Amino acid sequence: MTVVSMRIAETIRVPRGGSIASIHRLGEGGPACFPLFTARIPAGFPSPADDYVDKGLDLNELLVRHPAATFFVRVSGESMTGAGIHSGDVLVVDRAVAARNRSVIIAALNGELTVKRFVREKGRVHLVSENPDYAPLEVTDGMEFEVWGVVVHVIHSFK
Repeated sequence: MTVVSMRIAETIRVPRGGSIASIHRLGEGGPACFPLFTARIPAGFPSPADDYVDKGLDLNELLVRHPAATFFVRVSGESMTGAGIHSGDVLVVDRAVAARNRSVIIAALNGELTVKRFVREKGRVHLVSENPDYAPLEVTDGMEFEVWGVVVHVIHSFK
């Protein structure tokens, strides 16, 4: 088994009201061990010949491209379930990635953080939920709006 490092995150609580429950910055921490099996797991029957560990999996290498610009957020709410983002999930957010049309972003909107799909059409910007129960929100001139980062991974638990 190979030793794998995953840096411990510092947690910052954010005000209630948005769809972000907390923010986690990448920090320094000790290594953690995560075995990686060589065989891919089929959705059918497992092969007993594939029962061995080949190498370690570095979660930093897998999930973090720009360490200085990466943070984690925990989601609160159900507005993005259609994108596979559920309440309690952890999002890996990269501030070094430019938001493109249809990117899932973390936005600061009028002082509150939210996770939404960024949609730019005909010179207008909308923040769109991935749940039909939530209407799209147009970003207008009178609003304070900033893209905090682009969601690059979702860490979802089956509880």
